[in-house]
Amino acid sequence: MKPLTQRLLNDFQREFPLNPQPFDRLARELDTSPEDLLEQLQALQVSGVVSRVGPVFRPNTIGASTLAAMAVPEAQLEQIAALVNRFPQVNHNYEREHRYNLWFVLTAENAGAVEQTLDAIRQETGFDVMSLPLLRDFHIDLGFHLPFSHQADDSAVNGPRQTTSATPVKPASTGCAEDLIAAIQDGLPLVPRPYQAIAERIGCSEGEVIERLQDMLDSGVIKRLGVVVRHHELGYRANAMVVWDVPDERVEDLGLQLGDQDCVTLCYQRPRRLPDWRYNLFCMVHGHDRAEVLACIDRMAAALDIEAIPHEVLFSGRRFKQRGAYYRMPR
Repeated sequence: MKPLTQRLLNDFQREFPLNPQPFDRLARELDTSPEDLLEQLQALQVSGVVSRVGPVFRPNTIGASTLAAMAVPEAQLEQIAALVNRFPQVNHNYEREHRYNLWFVLTAENAGAVEQTLDAIRQETGFDVMSLPLLRDFHIDLGFHLPFSHQADDSAVNGPRQTTSATPVKPASTGCAEDLIAAIQDGLPLVPRPYQAIAERIGCSEGEVIERLQDMLDSGVIKRLGVVVRHHELGYRANAMVVWDVPDERVEDLGLQLGDQDCVTLCYQRPRRLPDWRYNLFCMVHGHDRAEVLACIDRMAAALDIEAIPHEVLFSGRRFKQRGAYYRMPR
């Protein structure tokens, strides 16, 4: 991979410029032309390495979401996954190695719409769905440090890790706010003046778009704005969801510690669903292969002295669907 591509993928996952010609500024920093930069980003999107250039929203601030799981007979798994994928509210859908073997993320405009969609999936598939909505976020922003030789420190990519509750934060209501969310949830258009293109689409000014995005960043509704990469296409072909049965009084302490581990990309608290599901603390671990992931889990369990806490490792299998969340349904 060329050094320019490495820097583009690693150094610009956040703090994307909020000015009329943001790609000009990035091009100057990368010592290339805006035209070549846009061509490179378009090629990375086509290849699947880049999901989008755009916002990562803080969960449950402009809509509602849940992580859902189903126990599906192996012979029916692809068929049921395809039925689940038909719902536009579903943005991630993975096979995992567990009795609950189909896991998907569902996002909608509000909690009622989430429940309605879950009911529709139950009716469509004929299987029960276990819903595990987010309770507390210890580390979720999809920033992912890529260990290229030019940059050894991941602090610029991942930023400070901190806990947030799942209490909804309603964005301030301004003229084109709702249309703006719908316009940017799939990413910014890869054109010289992306904010102007969005403004023309939703009927407001370029300045209003930039101001509104800055407001959402300042309020924490947008956790970061920048390049969103896909781990698998970059060689991180193994990932596991590690689930822990942590005493309630220890969840925050251990969540913060797990979220601070280098190989953990996501860490959050979700509810138990007894007697079927005992686990309340989740973290995602990515690696180049299974051995690397398991070694990381062993290291952090030993370092945090949590080997005795009941836990399971759910490796991902087939990826049935992966895209950004739709907080507003496309028209």
